Amino acid sequence: MDGATLLEFAMATAAQLPAVTHEHPFGPEWEVFKVVGKVFLLATEVPGQPVVTLKCEPEHSRALQQQYAEVVPGYHMNKQHWLTIRAGGAVPQDLVDELVRNSYELVVAGLPRTKRPTGAGQAHGRPGQP
Repeated sequence: MDGATLLEFAMATAAQLPAVTHEHPFGPEWEVFKVVGKVFLLATEVPGQPVVTLKCEPEHSRALQQQYAEVVPGYHMNKQHWLTIRAGGAVPQDLVDELVRNSYELVVAGLPRTKRPTGAGQAHGRPGQP
């Protein structure tokens, strides 16, 4: 997937999720997606290369990093809980979709129950979860 497609697809997926806001708190070159004020996706260019940074479970992140050269520890984030996807041919679109939704769900799961958006448990097509 080329860089423009990676950014466009990841951001379009993020924007469709419940209670998501799209902001630019770090300047116009950083696309930041939040749910209830908590970041779950960052998109930018790092030395001219489009990248997407997402929250991910540590074991899953390590496995993806071993499988794909385009998946690396999170750029300017906690390297254990965040990963960065760089443009390249090996990362399939359905994996990007899954990782965006998973990042969203991990952030939502960390919210107090009373603040979780309605429909958030449906990010993977599952019925709503508390």
